[in-house]
Amino acid sequence: MRAITRRIRSALSAFGVPVAIALLVRATLVQAYHIPSGSMEDTLFPGDFVLAEKVSYGPWVPGRVPGMDAALPSMRIPGLREVRPGDVVIFESPRDPGIDLIKRCVAVAGQTVEMRNKRLYVDGQPFGDPATSKSVDPRALVPRDQFGPFTVPEGYFFAMGDNRDNSFDSRFFGAVPLANVRARPIAIYFSWDRAGQALSKVRWRHLGGVR
Repeated sequence: MRAITRRIRSALSAFGVPVAIALLVRATLVQAYHIPSGSMEDTLFPGDFVLAEKVSYGPWVPGRVPGMDAALPSMRIPGLREVRPGDVVIFESPRDPGIDLIKRCVAVAGQTVEMRNKRLYVDGQPFGDPATSKSVDPRALVPRDQFGPFTVPEGYFFAMGDNRDNSFDSRFFGAVPLANVRARPIAIYFSWDRAGQALSKVRWRHLGGVR
């Protein structure tokens, strides 16, 4: 009986240590995310699998994020830097706690955001949209195409999808608390096009960095 008990303990130890390490890495260093929608096209497509790091903005320990049980003991390790305009950021939705979103930060605290006829302005200057962004629908839909001016409050940032005409973002749910930030995408490690056929379903040329 003692021999069996020792074997069980040994097996649990052999299994438990790697699991504990994996959970620690996931909570504090890196995590994989799946892109479910087209709100970040053509930077990120539905079917993209993204590796994100948590060190830059500071991870929650033991992995808690806003929206989980407030009774759980937790703290946030200071990050290496703050969220900056132009960063692609993964964060918890201010509208739906527990749901992760991925958008681009276009403005931080103290900056003023405005949409004029589908054109984004920050502090009165046109925002440098990435080459992969898209805005193709000519129809006007407030606040998608006409928004602001809105000044981002302290402790928040303004997030928008690169697919300006198909993104549920800060134009609708408001500025995002910095406390909701979870990670910074660093690489697309796999991309699967459901509409493709056979090997063409893999977007080979899309693999790599996140712009």
